[in-house]
Amino acid sequence: MWWKNAVFYCLDIETFASSTGSDRGDIRGLIQHIDHLHRLGVTCLWLMPFYPTPDRDDGYDITDFYGVDPRLGTHGDMVELIRTARDRGMRVIADLVVNHTSAEHPWFKESRSSRESPRRDWYVWQDEPPTDGPQGVVFPDQETSLWEYDKKTKQYYLHRFYKHQPDLNVANPEVRDEIARIIGFWMELGLSGFRVDAVPFLLETSGQDDKDSLPDPHDYLADLRSFMTRRNGEAVLLGEVNLPYPDLMPFFGGVDGGNTPSELTMCFDFVGMQQMYLALARGDAEPLAEALRQRPAPPADGHWATFVRNHDELTLDKLTESQRKEVFDAFGPDEDMQLYGRGLRRRLPGMLNGDEQHIRMVYSLLFSLPGTPVMFYGEEVGMVENLELPGRFAVRSDMDWAAVRRQRAEPDSLLAWFRLLIDRYRDCPELAWGGYEVLDPGPKARSVLAHRCDADDASLIALHNLADQKATAELLLTGLAGRELHDVLDPRADPVPVDDEGRIAVELGGHGCRWLRAGSGPEGGAG
Repeated sequence: MWWKNAVFYCLDIETFASSTGSDRGDIRGLIQHIDHLHRLGVTCLWLMPFYPTPDRDDGYDITDFYGVDPRLGTHGDMVELIRTARDRGMRVIADLVVNHTSAEHPWFKESRSSRESPRRDWYVWQDEPPTDGPQGVVFPDQETSLWEYDKKTKQYYLHRFYKHQPDLNVANPEVRDEIARIIGFWMELGLSGFRVDAVPFLLETSGQDDKDSLPDPHDYLADLRSFMTRRNGEAVLLGEVNLPYPDLMPFFGGVDGGNTPSELTMCFDFVGMQQMYLALARGDAEPLAEALRQRPAPPADGHWATFVRNHDELTLDKLTESQRKEVFDAFGPDEDMQLYGRGLRRRLPGMLNGDEQHIRMVYSLLFSLPGTPVMFYGEEVGMVENLELPGRFAVRSDMDWAAVRRQRAEPDSLLAWFRLLIDRYRDCPELAWGGYEVLDPGPKARSVLAHRCDADDASLIALHNLADQKATAELLLTGLAGRELHDVLDPRADPVPVDDEGRIAVELGGHGCRWLRAGSGPEGGAG
């Protein structure tokens, strides 16, 4: 269960680093910069799509699931990357984008060649768009329908995303077998798992004539997981499932005679992330605190993946319209900063106007929250968005290596802060392995998120002030009466004594944060 206390780092090879000095990154460039990630403390690389592509959707429109885009490198380069990462204690996972293909994929070309094509049923075709089919256009500025008419065969095909990305028919056993072969191929080359793109869409069967007789989509996900486990018992499936908690939990699946999820190993916590931004906008911790209280526990060997930003727009679709407006007003008031009316095409430092104390507090929060932290490239040096680039590309600009080089020499840089957070996260196993409890910070500290993680004989109390004004948290800590708490992030700070009734009072400056620990390490600190 290496994923329990891993540090994931998502990057796009094309924008990360070039080995030739060109304006396009490549696999060899990533290999040359792998020691930056090693020094940072990353333990798992998540690669965005590197497969051959017409590149109409930043690589998510794929023409060969077994290939490497020649603009980025070769299979040999990919094997060398995986080997080099493994030598430094890092695993590698990749995007599994099998909800759809490019319209230029040979499978789709064959499928649309005639209604009698052997691969006709590899995609979803209908005479007319069904009224009971999938609803909701994902990209309303680009598409008006989920169905596109094909003049040659006089039928419509389904495309959950762009019309140049037709959906595969995953209900077809031949398609399922092909996906298993794709997974098996890359695992043989050394991948330790996959981040599964658009999982709910992948399993969608609405709109198909025989939907009532089709197999349960979750049975397929379980079969896929079982196949992976037979190949590598340590392989991980990290799912993009942006659904409310009750609808998301089935994607973990049940457990097979133990604690192991039978479907996805991990799921991103989109609900918690969105409530975090609402809390930041208000300077009031309650939205995030309530989300953490409501978040169900995954199977014991499963885990939540927590994140501040990712490669897409900052989606706020689970907030109400008025809540979304609060976040827009605080962090993206200009229309050009917003996307589709549901999200922001900004990175955190831009949203917080470069306020480094504020930025540091948010990332401290990320590494202390229960779950596995997932970073997006450039976060460690405070990269901002480039709003001159269209759409989601605003947050996918080239890695800022000049900032990396500058911050390496600065002991108080943001990069140094990230290294400290990752070191302390790995030093405190209760953050990854323990149970957690949201604490009441008292009536005068609504801006403070206080939570506690416990494992074995160690306890860590994390305090984060989401407001710019100082606040004093007054906490009752059961089982810690008479103990001393040591500041994990600042060992020079005086210990905080817990009185005989188990109470402490801790003052935090504006956007302040502290990790206070009672444990078995030196002086009760991280051991």
